[in-house]
Amino acid sequence: MSRENREQYQVVIQAKDMGGQMGGLSGTTTVNITLTDVNDNPPRFPQSTYQFSSPESAPPGTRLGRIKANDPDVGENAEIEYSLSNGDGSDMFDIVTDKDTQEGIIIVKKQLDFESKMLYTLRVEATNTHPDPRFLQLGPFKDTALLKISVEDIDEPPMFSRPWYLIEVDEDVKEGSIIGEVVAQDPDITKNAIKYSVDRHTDLDRVFNIHSGNGSLFISKPLDREETPWHNITVIATEINNPKQSSQIPVFIRILDINDHAPEFSKYYETFVCENAKAGQLIQTVSAVDKDDPPRGHRFFFELVPEFAVHPNFSIVDNKDNTAGIMTRRNGYSRSKMSTYLLPIIIFDNDYPIQSSTGTLTIRVCACDSRGNMQSCNAEALLFPAGLSTGALVAILLCIIILLVLVVLFTTLKRQRKKEPLIISKDDVRDNIVTYNDEGGGEEDTQAFDIGTLRNPEAREESKMRRDVIPETIFQIRRTAPLWENIDVQDFIHRRLKENDLDPAAPPYDSLATYAYEGNDSIANSLSSLESLTVEGNQDYDYLSDWGPRFKKLADMYGGEDSDRD
Repeated sequence: MSRENREQYQVVIQAKDMGGQMGGLSGTTTVNITLTDVNDNPPRFPQSTYQFSSPESAPPGTRLGRIKANDPDVGENAEIEYSLSNGDGSDMFDIVTDKDTQEGIIIVKKQLDFESKMLYTLRVEATNTHPDPRFLQLGPFKDTALLKISVEDIDEPPMFSRPWYLIEVDEDVKEGSIIGEVVAQDPDITKNAIKYSVDRHTDLDRVFNIHSGNGSLFISKPLDREETPWHNITVIATEINNPKQSSQIPVFIRILDINDHAPEFSKYYETFVCENAKAGQLIQTVSAVDKDDPPRGHRFFFELVPEFAVHPNFSIVDNKDNTAGIMTRRNGYSRSKMSTYLLPIIIFDNDYPIQSSTGTLTIRVCACDSRGNMQSCNAEALLFPAGLSTGALVAILLCIIILLVLVVLFTTLKRQRKKEPLIISKDDVRDNIVTYNDEGGGEEDTQAFDIGTLRNPEAREESKMRRDVIPETIFQIRRTAPLWENIDVQDFIHRRLKENDLDPAAPPYDSLATYAYEGNDSIANSLSSLESLTVEGNQDYDYLSDWGPRFKKLADMYGGEDSDRD
C-alpha cells in the first residue's frame, strides 16, 4: 500500500449464522482503515538549477531568496535540512531552513565584491532529518541542486590603500615641501579619476595642503613643535565623474623636534649676599629650562660671560645636573660702595646646533645677623634708619598723591564758582546793563501798580506799544472786540493769552506780553537803549535830573560821565 496514493480505506464486514445456510440471519459493519506515514520517500528538488543575484553592497545577513525540495511524506518524515556543499562560494553564502515552510533561505555571509568575483556556483543539498532504517535500501534520502549567484556591480566610493596614515616631519621643514602622500583608487571596473582634498574643519589654520591629482601632502605654513607637536587632519578622496562618491581617511602628522630654542633660567632669580659673607659661600642655586625636547634628554652648561670669566666677587660652579651654584669669592661686602651686583651667566645645551642664551642674576648686598638671616637691604636701611618697610613707603606716597589730587580739584571748583561783578565801579558803565541796590516795596507798594486795573478791562490804552521789539519792527496791535463788564479775571487772562498766541505779529521768541494793566504811563518812557537810534557818544543824559528823586541815581551815573572825562 502507498499512503501517498490512498490514505484511507472503508471495509464492510458481514456476519451470517447457520454457517451461511439459507434462512440464517446476518449482520454487517463498516471498518475505516487509515494508513500511517512512514519515511519511504526522499526529498526531491523540482528543478535542477536555481539562479539568484545580489548587489555587491549587500551587507552580511541579507536574504537573497528561497528554495524548496518536495517530500510527499508528512510530519517529521517530511522535515528537511538544507546545506551548501561543493561550491566556490560556500564561505560567502549560507542557507538556513525555515521550520514552518520547510524552505531553504539563501543569505549573504560575507561582504561581496563585484571586482573580485562576479559569479558564484554552489551545490545545495536537501536531506531528511528523520530517515527510516527499514527503507534505506530504497536509496539515499536526499537530493541536490545547482545554485548560481551573480554579483551586481554598483558605483562604490574610492578606497584608500591604508586604514590610516602616520607621517613624521621635522619642524624646520620649508614651506611648500612635500611631507608624504595618500593613495586611493576607484574599486569599480570603470576606474574613475579621483581628486584629493583636505577637510578644513580638521585644519583650520591651513597649515597643510594636498595636490588634488596625486595626493601629495605639502606644508603651507611654518611648523612649531613647541606650539603644536601633533596635527590630526582628514583627507577626502572624491570621484571626479560622481562627486557624491567620496571617502575620507585620518592622517596623523607628528612634528619632530629641532634644536631651535636656547635654554634660559627656569624663573627670575634675585638673591642677596650678606655684608659679612665669607669667601666660598653658596648664595644661590640656579636651574634652566628649554622648550625643545631632544631624544637624549636635556643637558645644560653654565658659565660666566667672557668679560667676567674671572669675577672678583662671585664665581659659578656647574653641578652637572642642569643646575649651577653661585659662590662668593671674597670676604665682606659693603652696601655703601655697591648695593647691587648684576652677574651675567651663559647657559647653553649640548644638542645640535648648540643654542645658548645669557641670563642676568641680580645680587643685593644686605645686612644679616650672625646666622645669615637677612635683616635689611640697600637703600631701605641707609635712607630710613627708623626701619620703614617698602609697604609703609608706598602707603605714604599714595597718601601724598591723594592729597595733591584733592587740592587740585578744590582749586578748580573754586575757580569755576567765582564770578566777576557786572560793574566794578561807576566808570564801567555798559550800554544796557545797570546795577543798583534799590529794592521795590513788594506787596505793600501800592504806588507802582493798581490791582483795580484788572477789574476794569476797558481801562487799557488802545494804542499801547510793545517794548520787547525795536521800533522799526513794531507791528500795529490787532484790535480786539470789547469785553463785557464784570468779566472774571481768570477768563480774561485766558482770552488775552489765546489772542497773543494767535497773533501773527508776535515775535518768534519768548517775550513778556502785557495786557494794559501796568498802570499809567511813566514820564520817563522806556529806559532801554534798544529803541535809541543814536550811539552812546551822541546821547545827552541831562534830562534825567528833571525826572525826580527816583531817577537821581541814574542822573548821577550818566550825568557825571562828562565831567569825569574832562
